[in-house]
Amino acid sequence: MAESRLTVSHFLISVALLALTWVIWVAFKPRKRVSLRSVAILVLGDIGRSPRMMYHAQSFAENGFTTNLIGYGGSNPIPSLKRLPKMNIWYLPEPPKLLRCFPFVIAAPLKIIHQILSIFWVLLFRIDVPPEFILVQNPPSIPTLALVQLVGRIRGSKIIIDWHNLGYSILALKLGTNHIFVRLAMWFERKFGHSAYAHLFVTYAMRDFLVKEWDLQGQKIVLHDRPPQHFHHSSAQEIHELFRKLQPLLENQKVLDDFLPLSSVPYSTAFTRAMSKPATDTLQEPFSEPGIDAYSDTPSPSLRPDRPALLVSSTSWTPDEDFEILIDSLGIYETRAGELASQKVAASLPKILVVVTGKGPLQAKYMADVNRLQRDWKWVRFISLWLEAEDYPIFLGSADLGVCLHSSSSSLDLPMKIVDMFGCGLPVCALDFACLHELVNDGGNGRVFKTAPQLAIQLETLLAGFPDSPSLRKLASSLERAPAIPNPHVSTNHGSEESQVWCTWEENWGRVMRRLILV
Repeated sequence: MAESRLTVSHFLISVALLALTWVIWVAFKPRKRVSLRSVAILVLGDIGRSPRMMYHAQSFAENGFTTNLIGYGGSNPIPSLKRLPKMNIWYLPEPPKLLRCFPFVIAAPLKIIHQILSIFWVLLFRIDVPPEFILVQNPPSIPTLALVQLVGRIRGSKIIIDWHNLGYSILALKLGTNHIFVRLAMWFERKFGHSAYAHLFVTYAMRDFLVKEWDLQGQKIVLHDRPPQHFHHSSAQEIHELFRKLQPLLENQKVLDDFLPLSSVPYSTAFTRAMSKPATDTLQEPFSEPGIDAYSDTPSPSLRPDRPALLVSSTSWTPDEDFEILIDSLGIYETRAGELASQKVAASLPKILVVVTGKGPLQAKYMADVNRLQRDWKWVRFISLWLEAEDYPIFLGSADLGVCLHSSSSSLDLPMKIVDMFGCGLPVCALDFACLHELVNDGGNGRVFKTAPQLAIQLETLLAGFPDSPSLRKLASSLERAPAIPNPHVSTNHGSEESQVWCTWEENWGRVMRRLILV
């Protein structure tokens, strides 16, 4: 027994010495010259659920960079990435399933070690020629910030940190701001995020905070999120085709039984109708719906006047989005819609179908809560759907109103879901927080609320008289004119760091990033 333990000890020591020797050799061996106009983009998460990093990758590749996008699999990336000739996607391996059998105190360190080795393997070996730039998403901060700093030193690459939020502030939602792990996480993030070739920020507020509090070193540039060029308000034809595709998913939602208007695919859906006069020799009524002419001369689809209002909220179901606010507001709306219907008010309220897209840890909890409530609801239904990347913008462009419950753990970032909604011409009701004004102009391109009753009032105001609601039409029309976004840091004259005119991701990226990477 003693000899076997000694053998194991010798083996472990030998492995450790070999690993140390390898690290020293890699650190001090002669470097290959970096490949100009090349970039490695690291996102420690599901690539398909990291839109900003996918847009970065697409923009780099379209500007002639050999682009390596590194992250985990799970969701399909945007289709355009697969068509670009200079694009390489490297999927990191998931931790071995065997680790699930171990206690957390053992499994967690082993997962981190597996993660570190996987990232090193791609950045140091799979990408043979050192990239000119390494762009890393933050958060998560641990261990990615330290890893890219080390790899940058070894390979001579320039590090760009894209600050989406602050990792320690997200951890504080679970543990509290004074927890020792939160303080360690903040030290780690500050230590390894302090210096870089460049820092990108999603808001002016985040830039100002980090420059003041952490004295960041390197170029500091605000790159607001903007929608990609293909995001647009969906046509009736696109809406019709999308809901034909989604019909099986909607039919599987038991809560929608007897809620949606009658439909008969492919002639009609719950939101559209596309009927042409049949040939005389095959004269048959394809379907029967109350108040709808089955023999319309119009061959192209149109929106149904008896459709429910479609509300959409995109989420990752995390603690920084309080869905209790939305659920409570829907309960208030349900009561109010019933009252107005009983009073036979002219501008009555429509039925609402609320669709929440995305996946996340709190999904089961909130869906269980709302399912108990909507058993007694008549005017509101609430479901969750997962949409493929190519369907997501069409769905946003099909909706009537968006709802954003993002509160920001740091109060320094902006929700990209609102950017996507604006890009698809979708008005938004958004939960208020410190820097939301950098994106949403209350009463101009959206509405801002703080409580469930406030949101319920906004829903009633915007949807009264649907589908011909003047308030909703006014907000939607403002998005057709490329809404102006308030910029608290510049005047409306010259010298603006960022134009106040709304633009696409491609236009914004080209204007901000080209002067940074093409020097």
